[in-house]
Amino acid sequence: MRTAIPTAPFLAPFLALALALASTLACGGGSGSGSSSTAAAAAAITSFSAAQPNLAPGQSTTLTAVFSGGAGTVDQGVGAVTSGAPVTVSPGGTTTYTLTVSGGTALTATTTVTVGSQVVTYANLSGADLGAGAGLNGAIPFPHDNPWNTDISAAPVDPNSANLIASIGKGTGLHPDFGSGPWDGALIGIPYMVVPGTQAKVPVSFQYSDQSDPGPYPIPADVPIEGQPVAGGSFGGDRHVLVLDRDHNLLYELYAAYPQADGSWQAGSGAVFHLDSDDVRPTALPGWTSADAAGLPIFAGLARYDEAAGAAGIRHALRFTVAATREAYVPPATHWASSDTSANLPPMGMRVRLKATYAIPTSFSAPTQALLQAMKTYGMLVADNGSDWFVSGAPDPRWDNDALVSELSQVKGSDFEVVQMEGLVTP
Repeated sequence: MRTAIPTAPFLAPFLALALALASTLACGGGSGSGSSSTAAAAAAITSFSAAQPNLAPGQSTTLTAVFSGGAGTVDQGVGAVTSGAPVTVSPGGTTTYTLTVSGGTALTATTTVTVGSQVVTYANLSGADLGAGAGLNGAIPFPHDNPWNTDISAAPVDPNSANLIASIGKGTGLHPDFGSGPWDGALIGIPYMVVPGTQAKVPVSFQYSDQSDPGPYPIPADVPIEGQPVAGGSFGGDRHVLVLDRDHNLLYELYAAYPQADGSWQAGSGAVFHLDSDDVRPTALPGWTSADAAGLPIFAGLARYDEAAGAAGIRHALRFTVAATREAYVPPATHWASSDTSANLPPMGMRVRLKATYAIPTSFSAPTQALLQAMKTYGMLVADNGSDWFVSGAPDPRWDNDALVSELSQVKGSDFEVVQMEGLVTP
């Protein structure tokens, strides 16, 4: 056993000084080091982006900066910003915003918001071009206050949101059900055609005539049919036909449409929508179908390239499909297509939105960013039974298929939430 040797009193001050010096050296010493053994984190900028980089005059967007290790400020009168918290800006013209993060060496990042001259017109298609896949030149079906065009970014979340999203797939990514060129011989997406008010009308007979708007319909002989092979030949599928009469602001839609030798058409069902009114289908009764399983207008929810790449962006909700739905619907839908009554399955017309906390990657292509911003602002409506998280759109040779598929697949079901449902209709 060792015996402790007492320290001589006159050595105590020297030992204390030595211990203090050793402690200081171990902590790094120097001015401002304090008692911490960890150096201050260096400033870093993860991302700085505008939610909608292309605006029409008078529009607003939000800027979101993600950074660490210092305080952030944005010029152009924005001021101090918090990491991850969006701030609203309303630029009078094309503006480049600079983020500065102080903390050691100051770091900067920029993002540009382009203000274009595209004019948005609601409920009036008179300025639309003519033909298959024609541009609408800023025209948007239905009035500004229509459910399709309503900003729901601040609406309450449905209490059962988590279960409803789980039923569609939290880990499943979005998939574009549209694109450029053919897939399996047919153009990818649901085509449409814009015609003048003078377009000749032809008779149409319906399998479900009791829930269809009677003809005649202004259907040209060369109207595109969904699923039609580019090289010709027989085909099946939904065979939707969408025709917009720009001069009368009417939308004609057919499901399971087959042209006949005498110029008439046969279809499973058909509907006529008034694009200049909130009474979108005055002939319909509750419970009626349309050319869509939800009783909704198909065209209103299509992703179109002219909007996704335009200065004004996409100013309406989109439509999407899910594999399993409930025997119920919520307005603006008017029809269900299921016999399952589980409250954890989505009814037709249920609206989801991309969460506000989801930061749209600036590395994504501009059309994809526009699609995602629309999902934040206007959401997506369950419109039909199909593959989970398949987003509907119109074919266009300008879509970049690789970008759409790779970018949208990174956005998962867990990034969405269900907007509180009101007016649910059940059996």
